[in-house]
Amino acid sequence: EEGLPWFLEELNETTYGRRYGECVALGAGTGVGKTTFVTQQIASDLSRGPVAVFALEQLPTETVLRVCGMLKDKPYHIPGADRTGLRKTLEGIDNLYMYDSFGSTEWEVIKERIRYLAHHHDVRIFYLDHLTALAAHADDERKALESIMADIGGLVKELNIWLLFVSHLATPDGKPHEEGGRVMARHFKGSRSIAFWSHFMLGIERAQQADTEDERSTSTLRVLKDRYTGRATGQ
Repeated sequence: EEGLPWFLEELNETTYGRRYGECVALGAGTGVGKTTFVTQQIASDLSRGPVAVFALEQLPTETVLRVCGMLKDKPYHIPGADRTGLRKTLEGIDNLYMYDSFGSTEWEVIKERIRYLAHHHDVRIFYLDHLTALAAHADDERKALESIMADIGGLVKELNIWLLFVSHLATPDGKPHEEGGRVMARHFKGSRSIAFWSHFMLGIERAQQADTEDERSTSTLRVLKDRYTGRATGQ
């Protein structure tokens, strides 16, 4: 059977959707479009049941404004934007759980929040943005990421949930990611453990400094790993 749909039809065709028990890695350069992609998928998933978002570098209010904007095709989060209809949109959302990371960005705390939401509020769709922040203060970032990824790999199976996490990328040799450089699995920080535990790895590329507006506003979404069938890898 096909799984939960992505908001992109072509991605559904290549991956056969998303299945509970999977974790998905998403990586891109700074400002390339990770937040836009994630927010669009969150907005799409709200019609399928409760959704939990752990945005560790963004206030819950901004995330909610972005989600409402995606639902109504309006840039509510931009200063001076017309917010007509915002309150009605907000009142229509009753299944979005937001984590306020001001209290803690420790993985052990977040892991227990995920368990709690799954057991007591039947949440099965989770977003974590971003993985790198959880290991930022560790003495050994690589070992910390390996431990966190092993936990995530076990957690999605234990709770039968679907989880997408965002990862920062290491600086590549050659063209930077922000200038359209190709994203590869080895560029993910903690790439060895991420590649081992993730069911899918996705990369977004966009040439922010291109000469033409058309090129600057065109993104490439690349499937770097497909454990389910292998058919989407490289597309």
